[in-house]
Amino acid sequence: MAIKTETELYAPVKSYFEQLGYHVRGEVNHCDLVAIRGEEPPVIIELKKSFSIPLLLQGIDRLRMSRQVYVAFELPNKGRAPHGASWPELRKLCQMLGLGMITVQFFKRKKPAVLIECHPAALEMTPPVSLVPSEIVSVAASGEPARPAPSRLPRHNKRAAERMVREFKERRADYNVGGSTRRKLVTSYREKALHLAYLLQTQGPMSPRQLKALTGNANAAGLLQKNFYRWFQRVERGIYRISPLGEEALGTFAHVVAQLPPASDFPLSSNSSTLS
Repeated sequence: MAIKTETELYAPVKSYFEQLGYHVRGEVNHCDLVAIRGEEPPVIIELKKSFSIPLLLQGIDRLRMSRQVYVAFELPNKGRAPHGASWPELRKLCQMLGLGMITVQFFKRKKPAVLIECHPAALEMTPPVSLVPSEIVSVAASGEPARPAPSRLPRHNKRAAERMVREFKERRADYNVGGSTRRKLVTSYREKALHLAYLLQTQGPMSPRQLKALTGNANAAGLLQKNFYRWFQRVERGIYRISPLGEEALGTFAHVVAQLPPASDFPLSSNSSTLS
């Protein structure tokens, strides 16, 4: 059953890692899917409708941020390996490049099946059988011997890795579908700006200091002053209110606003602009 877009891969792959105890976010610093479990290094998965050179190149680039990188694509018709190759050849190719490989098989009346064709050579994460649902199969769990790690990998970029993890952790929830294009992504920056707009809508005009106290966001003043999205208007010195564009944004991103603490949790009234 051929899929139309790579975004269809996101839900089953996300579900697979969530059932292993990972938290998952889509579209984090250009990575289609990032999964983090506790203090373990992040797992990055790049999604494409089919196996291709661009998919491998994306995976190789992500090795700068983590050594735990997979490429994922739909299982071809009748289970045949793509491009006339054999599955052992493709597994060997991926592991020589330092990558793991995931295929997803779709059915008309059943849930998709996620198949771990191979793990990255640097990753030992075969889960206990009790954690793997019946719809999910892992070839690596069958006892396939681990291959030695590749001798040459892209140099690890510590700053890029830290930025990715920080972006992941600063989001309250998973708002994006991995593999999306031409859609406005919800970054932690946009989420924080929406939080300020929501408070200004429900509580009335406030100062940066008040918003900082309510949100715990140390950069509240910077968000208001920079006003990147034009969601805020300055009423007077040190006092801001929501703009018409901000009102519109709260409707556009209602799914994000729904994840914010309810207005009743905040002690300030609509007369908060009079507070110092």
